[in-house]
Amino acid sequence: MNATLLKRLFRAIQSGSAPDVEVLCRRIVEGEKRVGHVRIAQDLEGILKQSRASGPVSAPGLLARMPTSRRDSAPLLQEVSVDQLRHEMVLPAAVEKRFQRIEKEFAARSRLAKHGLKPRHRILLYGPPGCGKSLGAERLAWNTGLPLRKVRFDTLLSSYFGETMANLRKVFDAAQASPCALFLDECDTLARSRMERNDVGEVTRITNGLLEMLEHHRGDGLVIAATNLDSALDTALFRRFDEVLKIPLPGIDEIERLLHVTLSAMETDRALAWRDLAQAMDGMSGSEVVHVGQNAAKHCVLEGRKKVGDADIRHALLEIHERHHQAP
Repeated sequence: MNATLLKRLFRAIQSGSAPDVEVLCRRIVEGEKRVGHVRIAQDLEGILKQSRASGPVSAPGLLARMPTSRRDSAPLLQEVSVDQLRHEMVLPAAVEKRFQRIEKEFAARSRLAKHGLKPRHRILLYGPPGCGKSLGAERLAWNTGLPLRKVRFDTLLSSYFGETMANLRKVFDAAQASPCALFLDECDTLARSRMERNDVGEVTRITNGLLEMLEHHRGDGLVIAATNLDSALDTALFRRFDEVLKIPLPGIDEIERLLHVTLSAMETDRALAWRDLAQAMDGMSGSEVVHVGQNAAKHCVLEGRKKVGDADIRHALLEIHERHHQAP
């Protein structure tokens, strides 16, 4: 896209001049047609038609419009601001390579399109609680430059017949109109297996609807789903994703690296037995390891010491073990 045209578009958006924005958008559409990007041009024209049908709005309002629930107009999506995105992950090498492949394909999507190829854009992350699925979604949004929009199941789900499906359609339409990293956390809420004995017709319709929307979604962003479960999910769901990634619990090496990263802002005792401490945390989730490191740092500060030592980490470990023992 022409750099001058981009600058003019951004100035028009900043000034709130909707007519100027539309003129510039039309020029962008024509430019995409000239270079053979027919599909993109059609999608952009569709967005312009939708905006006209909705009536005149300011440019910022047009860009920020978010879908709302059918009954009470509550927002169906929550956008996570860029400055709140976590993106530093400690993963086994094989899992890290698969994340990098998704990010590289997204960055090279124009080159891939010239050869009739599509990047992976429907991603399923699954694994035990605390393993880093939400962190994985935030990392993908950060590294692709896409806004992260999280589905709000508290407003999406409705007890009224057909409303959940209508809300879900709005969510996918919004993701198609405005590229984003659409995040369906705990997607098993929607995608329970159709083979469950207690299944009712509405559950089957919602699952079928989700499968269809995933199958036909053609947005330029990513759809990222996450779940703690795999056995309760409809098996057809797995086939709708381009990439299915199991996020494992951290091994000893990953635990040690996580401790180093978590305590990087603190001085640490040279005699600190990193490996022994990592082995003592074997079996913990990534979030628990981070929690131990943070609590150890706090304990060090509160005790008036300048360096985090073994005693601080073992104190934090004892706290987390006691909490697990007290849990119902």
